[in-house]
Amino acid sequence: MIGNKCKICRRLGVKLFLKGEKCFSPKCPMVRRPYPPGIKGKRKKGPLSEYGKELREKQKLKNWYNLRERQFKNYIKEVLNKGGKGKNMEDLLIEKLESRLDNVVFRIGFASSRSQARQLVSHGHFLVNNKKVNIPSYQVKKGDKVSLNPKSKEKEIFRNISVILKKQEVPSWLKVDVDKLEAEVKGFPTFEEAAPPVEISSIFEFYSR
Repeated sequence: MIGNKCKICRRLGVKLFLKGEKCFSPKCPMVRRPYPPGIKGKRKKGPLSEYGKELREKQKLKNWYNLRERQFKNYIKEVLNKGGKGKNMEDLLIEKLESRLDNVVFRIGFASSRSQARQLVSHGHFLVNNKKVNIPSYQVKKGDKVSLNPKSKEKEIFRNISVILKKQEVPSWLKVDVDKLEAEVKGFPTFEEAAPPVEISSIFEFYSR
């Protein structure tokens, strides 16, 4: 992601957990400097316009999932074009975003952030149904099994991965087998469980203009 990730959180006024473990430490800039870059906690901006609020919510969700503008816009347009047929539009969008392979790798606990997960997937460290997939946007489906590539098990970054996976809180739609370093997709992610800190209705309004 282009730009300083910590500045993104400060600018948007919400912790998006873009830096992995650092976000949980006292060194997190959102703890030390909980105001937008350049303001120094003194100058207060006026209230946001409706457009400004919608833009802010869009930026939050886009950065939450570590996406480029074109990628994010394509997901939104796809959901808007379907009109949420047969499914709540918020859940449909979250299902698509959560089902990305890089996000699944992050949710399982193989990576400490989505940006790290994206990089690890791109380098071919993961298998889907025993086949190497190096496309971060790959959409996993119910019944798919995501596992660590056996060739990657001795890599330094995965040295203590079993211990990490045992401590990871995994969403209900994923079932992890720590011994096999594998997870099965058991269901569909929902907005309530994903819990991104955004108002998705504002995002749909932004792209409907």
